[in-house]
Amino acid sequence: MSYINGGVCAAKGFKAAGIYCGIKKSADISAKHKNDLGLILSDTPCSTACVYTTNKVKGAPIIVTKKNLDKTGGISKAVIVNSKNANTCNADGEEKAKKMCALAAGALGIEPQEVIVASTGVIGQILPIEPIESKIDELASRLSYTGNEEAATAIMTTDTIKKEYACEFEIGGIKCKIGGMAKGSGMIHPNMATTLNFITTDAAITQPMLQKALDEIVKVTYNCLSIDGDTSTNDMVCLMANGLAGNSEINTDDDAFDTFMKALYEVMMNLTRMLAKDGEGASKLIECECSGCETKEKAIIIAKSVIGSTLFKCAIFGEDANWGRVLCAIGYADAEFDINRVDVDLASEFGRIAVCRNGAGVEFSEEKAAEILKSDEIMVYVNLNEGSASAMAWGCDLTYDYVKINGDYRT
Repeated sequence: MSYINGGVCAAKGFKAAGIYCGIKKSADISAKHKNDLGLILSDTPCSTACVYTTNKVKGAPIIVTKKNLDKTGGISKAVIVNSKNANTCNADGEEKAKKMCALAAGALGIEPQEVIVASTGVIGQILPIEPIESKIDELASRLSYTGNEEAATAIMTTDTIKKEYACEFEIGGIKCKIGGMAKGSGMIHPNMATTLNFITTDAAITQPMLQKALDEIVKVTYNCLSIDGDTSTNDMVCLMANGLAGNSEINTDDDAFDTFMKALYEVMMNLTRMLAKDGEGASKLIECECSGCETKEKAIIIAKSVIGSTLFKCAIFGEDANWGRVLCAIGYADAEFDINRVDVDLASEFGRIAVCRNGAGVEFSEEKAAEILKSDEIMVYVNLNEGSASAMAWGCDLTYDYVKINGDYRT
């Protein structure tokens, strides 16, 4: 398995494009990140799997996408997505989302139900359809097998960087590719409340197995990500497989499926790290590895509790080795363990230091700890010393800028 360029266009048969249509105000964002409408198209129909937000208030695009996939039996060909406006909590939301599908279908010569629709941005503001209608033909004309970057910037809101990752792998001696793009910087909390994420692959795999793979990998990647504790209304992960690599179709839980799962994890894990590091106002990525657990489920719960701790996030921002906040977060996690066996280390590229052994503090150099915490990527190692299971979770520090960004986000 190896990293490759291309994002959502890395896999054979996928085109993408992005354009500025006018949903974003021209003064709102730099020219580099100005795109506000994106499109993805597969040369052939795709088996499609999705996972959606767990928020009870769901954006109209999610409702329409679900209905479309129900109609086609999990088959799609295209994605249309806009940023700046979430098209959520609007009386005409579903009508506008359906119109976006119809506009994309008309420009691409496909059926509206073959289109996945997504929106991200401010909740409760009417989505203007006219800018999309005026630019859809030009957007379709820009579709390219190298258009991934334009599409990746089109889904950005408060993101400061585009987020793409792709890799190449083999199934039965056949080279396959998988790649994705993601957006997200705030309003991100575990349990499929993440962001908008679009992943494409040319591997041949049935829709049920594709959905199984996505459900499993979401648990150990996006669902282990937290920026601020808020669960968005619009978030989804969409995975499309067009089979153009030519491998024997994966239709059962075998070695080929395991290989596909590893490749999917590689893409989704790296996108998760990018999302965490680009959290709103963030200056540091926080990764927590919880090991020595009886079960992976327990390891996930504890790792997520640590990276979700507001107090610990603040300590990392202040470069303060306040390990007691880690123990506190472990302690209120919904899991049973023996605190007298818990070890905690802090680490970065500048070194690693033990701060807790057997549930109690140990002497350490504050100077060394300060040096370690100067890094923009901090690792927290928690060991329960009770078993062999482990899990990772990802988050970021909490800074003054988070409040600045969200204080006037709408206006």
